[in-house]
Amino acid sequence: MDVRASILSEVHGPWHTETIEIDDPHPYEVRVKMAYSGMCHSDLHLQTGALSQAPVALEMISGRPTMFPIIGGHEGSGVVEAVGDGVTSVKVGDHVATSFIPSCGKCEYCVSGRPYICDMAAGTLAGPMISDGTWRHHLGDTNVNRMCNLGTFADYIVVHEASVIRVEPWYDLRAAALLSCGISTGFGAAVSRGGVKPGDVVAVIGCGGLGSAAIQGALHAGARAVVAIDTNQSKIDRAMKIGATHGSTTTLEAAFTILPDLTWGKNCDVVIITVGEATSEIIEQARSITAKGGVVVAAGLAAWDQTSVELNLFMFSMMNQELRGTVFGSEAPRIQIPRLLRLHNEGKFMIDELVTQEYSLDEVQKGYDDLASGENIRGVIRF
Repeated sequence: MDVRASILSEVHGPWHTETIEIDDPHPYEVRVKMAYSGMCHSDLHLQTGALSQAPVALEMISGRPTMFPIIGGHEGSGVVEAVGDGVTSVKVGDHVATSFIPSCGKCEYCVSGRPYICDMAAGTLAGPMISDGTWRHHLGDTNVNRMCNLGTFADYIVVHEASVIRVEPWYDLRAAALLSCGISTGFGAAVSRGGVKPGDVVAVIGCGGLGSAAIQGALHAGARAVVAIDTNQSKIDRAMKIGATHGSTTTLEAAFTILPDLTWGKNCDVVIITVGEATSEIIEQARSITAKGGVVVAAGLAAWDQTSVELNLFMFSMMNQELRGTVFGSEAPRIQIPRLLRLHNEGKFMIDELVTQEYSLDEVQKGYDDLASGENIRGVIRF
């Protein structure tokens, strides 16, 4: 069938809408009519080249040396319209959220309670269908990649059933879309990976969608204070409205004007990095405001080939600190998405307040221009 999709054809090229052809679902695959797609910062990384891996790696993963053309989008929600043979987890008519981390339920990581690092996600940034290694999405004679094996910037998607999660029909599908990546990641970065405890002091560096969720996660976990740090004052102002207790435009300012009185010189128990693009120097900035025995969680994405960080290793060792990475907040998507949807449905978790603007499929480039300029906390495509 013919489908409209927003595509990147090259690094630094614009998002543009094309009519592509998608095949019917094969065994273990589903077709979803999209309702919403979140506009995550990670898709901007596609455009800038930060996620465009080396040709030799891409050749090994996908059989060709480039990611392009590629359908953007990995946050999404919609309604199942068709299923292939063998599909058991969803049926036609089910409401679903997408999951950029598929989980097979069988590999070592899944059965040990860590489905967020399932082996099935090995080729998530590029390649054919994870079900049988063939392609479903075509632009003329060219097979089209999909961001995270999803490509939610399209009217319809065909994906493996491991990449969708059934949600109750009374839950808000816009909220479900936003929970399918960034907001769940931010929340889990505080609660699960950061291990925030009642009475902790937490700093969140970067107060976009990911950071806004980390702030709420820290508060849900019982933090007594949350310091929002962002170079954009409007994002700090919004962070204060959703529960941050203090705000600062730099870590240096926080170190000298907020933390001495707030912590009596102890510094933060947990520091969470949720900037749009993590850089080398931000690791040391975060560590410098972390207490003895404290934890730094790196949740913001860096360029795929960034191999060095600034870190005062002497202080890191002598202060017994930890640096932790996280994907999807180190939580199982099939647990986290329904859990946070229920909190949102009961008015205990703010998601709508993070949506700055809705866009049409033809306005994807405008949405990312707005994100790059700092105007957006979260943009959403409504289908």
